[in-house]
Amino acid sequence: MQQPEDNPLESPRNNIQLRASPRKWWVLLSIGLGALMFSVDVSIVYVSLPTLVEEFHSNFTIIQWVTLSYLLVIATSILGVGRWGDISNKKWLYLTGLVIFTLGSLLCGLASTITYLIGFRALQGLGAVFISALGAAIVTETFAVSGCGFALGTIGAISSLGVVLGPTIGGLLIGLGNWRWIFLVNVPIGMVASLMAIYSISASHTPQIQQRFDLWGALVMALALSCLTLGMTFGQTKGFDTPISLLLLIVTALSFICFLRLEVQVSEPILDLKIFHNLKFSLSLLVGWTMYTVMAGTVFILPFFLEWVKHYSVEHVGLLQAVLPISVGLVEPISGRLSDRFGWHILSLTGLIVMVFGCLSISTLDTELTSVGYILRVIPLGIGMGIFVSPNNTAIMNNVAPKRLGVASALLSLSRVLGHMVGVPLTGSLFLTFSLAKSPNLSSFELNNSNLARVPIAELVFAEHAIFYISGLILAMGVLLLIYGSFQSQNKPQSV
Repeated sequence: MQQPEDNPLESPRNNIQLRASPRKWWVLLSIGLGALMFSVDVSIVYVSLPTLVEEFHSNFTIIQWVTLSYLLVIATSILGVGRWGDISNKKWLYLTGLVIFTLGSLLCGLASTITYLIGFRALQGLGAVFISALGAAIVTETFAVSGCGFALGTIGAISSLGVVLGPTIGGLLIGLGNWRWIFLVNVPIGMVASLMAIYSISASHTPQIQQRFDLWGALVMALALSCLTLGMTFGQTKGFDTPISLLLLIVTALSFICFLRLEVQVSEPILDLKIFHNLKFSLSLLVGWTMYTVMAGTVFILPFFLEWVKHYSVEHVGLLQAVLPISVGLVEPISGRLSDRFGWHILSLTGLIVMVFGCLSISTLDTELTSVGYILRVIPLGIGMGIFVSPNNTAIMNNVAPKRLGVASALLSLSRVLGHMVGVPLTGSLFLTFSLAKSPNLSSFELNNSNLARVPIAELVFAEHAIFYISGLILAMGVLLLIYGSFQSQNKPQSV
């Protein structure tokens, strides 16, 4: 019996033979430039925060909203934009995002007060939502199934390059005496990316039957994600046992429950929960989120070890920090190409296993560490991530129907955002707990040098070891999930 045409579980993309767009390489370049702007902008702004404190005669409590306003808009809007892309034209929505992001960058560079800068960063975040939510969907639509892994791997490599270039470019521009250029540098890149998008990206096929946008679902999800973002942020800075943090996390849980009940009842939900019936899709998304959580914590905690335990200079730490994203970026396109030829599962599994060994390797860092020793210990983690990400993203994007690519792409981006939101405060809390385990006289620890001076170096090393043992255990659980999914998929046909 033939399923209805509008059934969201009809025809997963990996069961359909699709022809690649003749302008696919121009599309890849356009999406790649958008990904480069997005990734550079995240890392370049972190470097500028101390300068912005001085420039606007402000303090950290206010300045953190320069990044928090950006993150809030992305987290709260990304799923709605993904669904909008599925019922509308992805090309023009993506182009709208590029224009808004470019305009927001220009206005940030011209901001005269910290209030304006925070507001324009929110506008920039709105543009980033469209870029992040729809980029992978457009690439997946443009490339045939057999070439999707390489294309997504290339986008991932470009993003990794942006993470490396961000602090370097930011330090250079600020060193030249003008922080405004860290935002203005996006303007010419955004203009070029917009022109390429107009020329190369084909208009996506919109549904023949007009579909309604689930506004209430989008608003409830936005409430849940905004409370989660603020709750995790305040939990990290003020403590998770404070009333404001607890209240925000309780509202988050209640909002998610309301969202799930609402999505089951409406006929055209913003997130059709049946999409998770596909085990390959669900497990790949879950394991990907755990990986991003571990990596966010890793990127957050390693600089503290290098500066506080090894007493390396900021410049030295910056160079060493580049090792991880460089190793990821070099491996991702290769892994994507191999996944196109040999399938995603064995490569995802291999990458995750290598990451487990990478965490165990990093857990051996000590006070006798040299720069070469650090590089040799970190590289396995980067290589493992590079092997894992492209095949796993391919599994996510190719196991949904073409009409659900926007939502799938948004969920993929949301897993990265949630990984950062959970990984950083979780790792910080673990670092606090293990560092103070043998120092009962210290009742609080705010991760600053004044409190740190009272914590013995041995306790900091112990905390770092414990964190990476736990990270390795979390990734090992991901390995078991992928193995379980493989056995289940062999015994049960999958469809989405």
